[in-house]
Amino acid sequence: MTACAIEAQGLQRRYGEVVAVDGLDLEIAEGEFFGLLGPNGSGKTTTIHMLATLVRPSAGSARVAGFDVRADAVGVRGRIGLVFQESALDRTLSVAENLRFAGRLYGLTGGEIERRAKALLELFGIADKFHAPTGSLSGGQRRALDIIRGVIHEPRVLFLDEPTIGLDIPVRRRIWRFIEGLRQRNRMTVLLTTHYLEEADACERVAFIRKGRLVTQGAPRALVENLGRHVVEFESADVEALLAQAQPTLGRGLKEGNTALFLHPHEDTAPLARLQEELGDLATAMRVRRPNLNDVFLWVHAGADLPGPRP
Repeated sequence: MTACAIEAQGLQRRYGEVVAVDGLDLEIAEGEFFGLLGPNGSGKTTTIHMLATLVRPSAGSARVAGFDVRADAVGVRGRIGLVFQESALDRTLSVAENLRFAGRLYGLTGGEIERRAKALLELFGIADKFHAPTGSLSGGQRRALDIIRGVIHEPRVLFLDEPTIGLDIPVRRRIWRFIEGLRQRNRMTVLLTTHYLEEADACERVAFIRKGRLVTQGAPRALVENLGRHVVEFESADVEALLAQAQPTLGRGLKEGNTALFLHPHEDTAPLARLQEELGDLATAMRVRRPNLNDVFLWVHAGADLPGPRP
């Protein structure tokens, strides 16, 4: 039986009258790559901050790497790595000084820090920046350094809060190859938040939250398959009118800009062509495609009921 690296029961965080996280239950296994997904303001970062002992829960309980986040914050902090949305680097220090500071916090010797730092910098192709001022690095190089800083002590659990936001595709790919290598070598547990849902496709499981509450969770492929066989997109100058006319046939739809989205549970798409004819000038274009994880996000964001698993 696989042990839990992260477990939470009824986790809640209030800020006055505002409930940022509301009764969240999580179980994440050792070595698992887990995605926590949801719209802005859904409670993702607050959840990470509670699990990382940066914010005290208002109610509920949680354990990380076997340590209680309330009773033994020091025990938790010694076994986690954390990459924030915003850089935690001191730009007045050199790359080496930033990494030495981080390593010393976790009790590494000077020799261990230098050996690990140079090896990690080499993986990102920035070994020549070891003595460079941090402020002289490009945005992608600084983000790589943030991640190196978060893993130099080889944590058991790594929290990644929007780690690749604003980075170009080559840098993002390099970061994910690096993280996957760490997981394979060290059996490290990774909890990710991201708005790049193609990154979350690589997760073993994801959980979607809305307004601080868990909506659904499961393997990404299973969640996508549960949506339906197809997503139907109608473009229209009057989306509201199109939604009202198409819903008796297709069920509840979503408005996304000038597009109405519907889920179609069947392989047979012939009725859709007939529906397009019935809609007439209301539908200026129609597309039928397979669903993806972005569609799960859209239905969660809209507060729509998600379909259950298909038989």
